[in-house]
Amino acid sequence: MNILEQIIAQKKLEIAALDAPALRRAAESSPAPRDFLAAIAPRLSGEGTGVRDRRFAPRPSLIAELKRASPSKGILAPHLDLFQVADIYTQNGAAAISVLTDEKFFMGKLETLYQLRFTNHQLPLLRKDFTIDETQLYEARANGADAILLIAAALTDDKHFADLHACALSLGLTALVEVHDEAETERALKLQDVKLIGINNRNLATFEVSLTTTERLRPMISPEIAVVAESGIFTAADVERLANINIDAILVGEALVTSDDIPAKVRELSGMQSAE
Repeated sequence: MNILEQIIAQKKLEIAALDAPALRRAAESSPAPRDFLAAIAPRLSGEGTGVRDRRFAPRPSLIAELKRASPSKGILAPHLDLFQVADIYTQNGAAAISVLTDEKFFMGKLETLYQLRFTNHQLPLLRKDFTIDETQLYEARANGADAILLIAAALTDDKHFADLHACALSLGLTALVEVHDEAETERALKLQDVKLIGINNRNLATFEVSLTTTERLRPMISPEIAVVAESGIFTAADVERLANINIDAILVGEALVTSDDIPAKVRELSGMQSAE
């Protein structure tokens, strides 16, 4: 059993313990999600949300991730003050924040998402988890997510994949559809009203990472769909490389949380110029 299969098996156990009717009611009464897509890809929606200021260079938007650990790299930053770091992300140019909520494999917590959203944190929030059931979408909405992740590799049944995507949109959530290869990209492009595709540069079987994955898959995707590059992004040179192939946004975790100077690294990757 590979790591993705282990995670999915764990998710099934967690979902079985959820109170689906209560979560659905909570989702229906929760505040409307904010426009995640406009925040990270303003070219598709005019001026965007107005959250980002004019000190930004014309480069991909930064989705900055709150991440303490991962199966591929182990423990990265176990004692990180996630709320302090979220403030650093906001002040130094991030367009949105990705919150890992998986506990067993990533040391994340759903409560982090809830607290960020309902303490009036200004940036849109992506719930980063392994979504395989509608109940998780209600849970995400109830806990303040503006966007959720759908991983094509974890959703091998096309009808189920399409149903989850449609459910997310019906709840007002932005769906970031993650792909790793050509076949998954083709499946993602068949989803009705797909607006946001993430290309993960990490091979889920070998954990090898290469930006060539994004370079290879990007031409398959229409300009009307926003594209996020994920994994393997560490420097301004990496961001420039992705800007050259018209990537709308980058999702970065490891490079930020392991940096000796997180504010400077956020500015480097977001393109925010230091105030002088």
